[in-house]
Amino acid sequence: MPVRRADSIQVLPCRRSAQMWVSRSGRSQIAHPSADQCEQDSPQSSGLFEYDADGALLPADSPADAGNSPATGDGGELPTCLLCVCLTGSVYCEEVVPEMTTVPALPKETAYLYARYNKIKKISAKDFADIVTLRRIDLTGNIISEIEDGAFSKLTLLEELTLAENNLVKLPMLPAKLISFNANHNRLKTKGVKANAFKKLTRLTYLYLGNNELEAVPQLPESLRIVHLQNNNITSINDETFCKGNNTYYIRPNMNEIRMDGNPVILAKYPNSFTCLQSLPIGRYSGTA
Repeated sequence: MPVRRADSIQVLPCRRSAQMWVSRSGRSQIAHPSADQCEQDSPQSSGLFEYDADGALLPADSPADAGNSPATGDGGELPTCLLCVCLTGSVYCEEVVPEMTTVPALPKETAYLYARYNKIKKISAKDFADIVTLRRIDLTGNIISEIEDGAFSKLTLLEELTLAENNLVKLPMLPAKLISFNANHNRLKTKGVKANAFKKLTRLTYLYLGNNELEAVPQLPESLRIVHLQNNNITSINDETFCKGNNTYYIRPNMNEIRMDGNPVILAKYPNSFTCLQSLPIGRYSGTA
């Protein structure tokens, strides 16, 4: 059969990995491959394509790594593992240039995602729907203002979720196996946090909700060791906030640290609210700041 000459040759995206280092400020920085480096890795120079004596493109065998191509985003976008640093089970997308405005497409086996200090605006229900292996997500320092219902519903292995330094006003349903949840420095109000949002998280150990706009302390699970609620708008508490008002023998052995400083509430007005605790919460105990 005669060999068909190729009308044009499509150059595949550069296969050279981005590199990451830590700057003096302590933040991870990412360097992307230059045009010269990409040219060195082009299909023609790597021998990926074969040609006949007349320069016609010969049919290629199936490449051995066809099933290991980097995750790609929407049409026209560079593959995630060219914009970010992909290690085994981990994806680092920090301060990506050009600006990253959506959650990147992830390799199927991803367990740890760090997409900090980008311009991600929203988390949709489909962003993590197929990545059931995730154990940790860190989206600190984006501009996320909306998380669709069910965005984390399929993440049955997720243990750590960090959404600090965003623009959230409400929280979605959280995964049942969370151990640590951090939503410091958002715009959360009590009406945006369901009453039992944390109560059903029986493994939750660390809860960080400081620097928000909460007017009340949410219901807290027994498993908590540390809870930060500093710099909110909490004006009062009651005997059920941390303890069980109808049970004077109840002790909360796991709770080691409660931060209530920077709130209007004067804790000394509620002495029966701390009888089950090993140590008093950090906060105001007098009428003066």
